[in-house]
Amino acid sequence: MKVWIPHERGLALLGEVPAGVTIEVAPAPDALPSDPGDVRFWVPPFLAPAESVSASAKMPELRVVQLLSAGADIWVGRLAQGVTLCDARGVHDSPTAEWVMAAILSYLRDFPGFARAQERHEWSYAKYAPTDELAGKRVLIVGAGSIGAALAARLAPFEVSVTSVARTARPAEGVHGVDELPALLPHHDVVVLIVPLTDQTRGMVDAAFLAAMPDGALLVNAARGPVADTAALVAEASTGRIGVAMDVTDPEPLPADNPLWGLPNVLLTPHVAGSVRGLLPRAYRLVGAQLGRFVAGEPLINQVVEGY
Repeated sequence: MKVWIPHERGLALLGEVPAGVTIEVAPAPDALPSDPGDVRFWVPPFLAPAESVSASAKMPELRVVQLLSAGADIWVGRLAQGVTLCDARGVHDSPTAEWVMAAILSYLRDFPGFARAQERHEWSYAKYAPTDELAGKRVLIVGAGSIGAALAARLAPFEVSVTSVARTARPAEGVHGVDELPALLPHHDVVVLIVPLTDQTRGMVDAAFLAAMPDGALLVNAARGPVADTAALVAEASTGRIGVAMDVTDPEPLPADNPLWGLPNVLLTPHVAGSVRGLLPRAYRLVGAQLGRFVAGEPLINQVVEGY
């Protein structure tokens, strides 16, 4: 059985490979190591562009696509019947939660302002102090999956109150449904987006969503760019009424002339939340375990159903 993985380093990280399995490195859909016709298990490159999906059409024997990303939006509904799509749920919990914590703290404590002052060699106490703080804030996590749980755990020591929202309410766990957002938004100081991109979440953050957030609130997008309507985001952020911290944009990369680049109340990073040194060891532990399950005929974990 032939398996394609995208990293040479993955060969050593997979662990013991089941008998009868051949592993080849396919770093990109246009850099194929052999005939794709007999590939059964494919691990595409991390954050592969949408056009990568078309490579699967050259793999008539393909049965599993195991992603290295938590998001599966570009793959959903575009694979042949009989191909199981699995995401990397769990792999990105810690780095993404860390990014959100770093973004919240950096914004509230005005690290971007201090960094700009440092470039000017300016001792800026009088200009930037006192700053805001995280203690006492009300945080709303929109997306109560594994990353949301990891974030809630990291927020716990910071003297905040945390409310979680999922696609549907889970009263026994204290999780609210997404239909409750209009009532919840006005009562939270920090709103964090960690939802997958689906037909239901595309454009979720629109003008009405943003208008419902209280003055001085912070929106943090660690989900996907199209979850937030860019025009509405620019319009609201341009007023200075709320702040925005974002690792994802729509379109992506964000065009150089987009107004979001120049707004002092916007903190922007280039989709790096999951790009950490520990990514590949964690990711290939998952790939190795999934490959073992597949060869043994056992059910795969992290199967993507209805976009999740």
